[in-house]
Amino acid sequence: MRPLIQILLALAALLLLTACETSVRKEMPSPTWREAQDDPLRVTNYQAAAALMRQNGGVTAGVSNRPDKANGSAPLIVATIANVNALEQSSTLGRLISEHISSWLTQSGQQVVELKLRNGVYMKRNEGEFMLTREVREVAAEHKASGVIVGVYSEGRRLLHVTLKLVDPATSMVLSAYDYTLPLDDEIMALLRKK
Repeated sequence: MRPLIQILLALAALLLLTACETSVRKEMPSPTWREAQDDPLRVTNYQAAAALMRQNGGVTAGVSNRPDKANGSAPLIVATIANVNALEQSSTLGRLISEHISSWLTQSGQQVVELKLRNGVYMKRNEGEFMLTREVREVAAEHKASGVIVGVYSEGRRLLHVTLKLVDPATSMVLSAYDYTLPLDDEIMALLRKK
């Protein structure tokens, strides 16, 4: 009789856990088409790209403010945003941020060189200074790129910190920089963990 009670109690506990899991799923409704269209991650990344370019007198709303860069004649390169603790690593989130920045630049009339490096390091430490890798320098020279957008993200306890920089590929001098934060919500965490 005693084993039967234990089995019944175990089944009751299992049913209770299943019911709790089902109620949690119901509390998180699927996003609507409108919510997907107004995705705050994309909007935030577009704002970051716009701020980065404004600082340098670059592209804003489809028009270049610099005479030497008129009509997007000098292209930009957007490198993958990397993990600050391991610059040779990124994530789905880092790649998506780079794609959003590239997309905003293109929509704004700026020429962007499509750069898909395999697992290459986009920056390396050399005598205390960050420098672009030789491969990125060569691509920039080949396309006469006026700048390379690089960046890092750092995961905190509740926030993800992102830093973007527009770098002169010839000198490695930072032309403009922009910092912003994202909440470490379920969506951001899922993008960080996907490989």
